[in-house]
Amino acid sequence: MDSSQLLGITTFTYLFSTLLYVAIFVFKAPRLGTPATLFTFLAWVIQTAGLILRWKESYNLGFGHAPLTNMYESVVFFAWVIIILYLAIEWKFKTKVIGAFAVPFAFLAMAYASFSTDISKTINPLVPALQSNWLIAHVVTCFVGYAAFAVAAALGIMYLMKSREAGRQTGESSSLLSSLPPLKTIDDITHKTMVFGFIWLSGGIITGAIWANSAWGTYWSWDPKETWSLITWFLYAITLHAKYTRGWSGTKIAFLSIFGFVAVLFTYYGVNFLLAGLHSYGSS
Repeated sequence: MDSSQLLGITTFTYLFSTLLYVAIFVFKAPRLGTPATLFTFLAWVIQTAGLILRWKESYNLGFGHAPLTNMYESVVFFAWVIIILYLAIEWKFKTKVIGAFAVPFAFLAMAYASFSTDISKTINPLVPALQSNWLIAHVVTCFVGYAAFAVAAALGIMYLMKSREAGRQTGESSSLLSSLPPLKTIDDITHKTMVFGFIWLSGGIITGAIWANSAWGTYWSWDPKETWSLITWFLYAITLHAKYTRGWSGTKIAFLSIFGFVAVLFTYYGVNFLLAGLHSYGSS
C-alpha cells in the first residue's frame, strides 16, 4: 500500500465522520458522538501514516524532502491540521456538534486533493528555491494559521445560524439549532481560534521573509503571494484590534471570520493559479 491509497482512505473516512457529525446536529443524536470522534481520530491517524509514508517514498526516490512542497501535499497537510485543531477544541469544550461545521472543511480539502485533475500527486525533486531548511518552518506555521482560520470560519457560520434563529422561540428550525452551543460560547471559541491563527500566520510571514532572503536575496519583493499574505494578516489584525478596542463581538466577528477565510483561500489557492509570481511553483 502506498501513501496515495492511505490518503484516499482518509478522504472517505472524513466523509463518514462528516455524515456522523451532521447526523448529531440534524437528528439530535448525541449517542453518535463517540463514534464520530473515534472515526475522525482514526482518519487522522491514517492520514498521519500517509504523510509519513509519502516522506519515506520521497527518500526512496532519492529526493528526500518533507511532504509539504506542492499544492497536493499542502492541501493534505491543511486538512491534517484542521482535524487536529478541531479535535483539540472538541476535547477542550466538550461540544461535538462543532464537528458538523469544521470536519467538512477537512473532507472537502482531502476530496480536492484526491480527485482534482488540476494538481499533481507526483513526488518531484525540489526546485532550488525550495531547497532550504526554512521550508518546513514556513509551510507549517502558515498552514497551522490557515487551518485555525478555517475552523474560525466554521464557528462564524455556526454563530450566524444560531443568532438568526435566536429571536424565534418555536418551530422545527429553532429546535434544530438549540443543539448548538450558546452564542457567547461560540463567540469566545471563534475569538480564541482567530488569535491562535493570527499568531501562527505572523510566524509564517516572518519565516517566509527569512526564507525569501536566503532564496532570492531580499526579505520582501511584493510578490502576489507575499502581498496577499500581508492583506490577509491586516484583515485579521484589524478584526482583533476592533474587538479589543471597540468591543466588537458576535455577528460582526462572525462575518469577519468568514470574510477573512475567503481572503485566506485566495491567498492560498487563487494567487497560485491566477497571479504569476515567485510562488508559481505552488500551483503544481
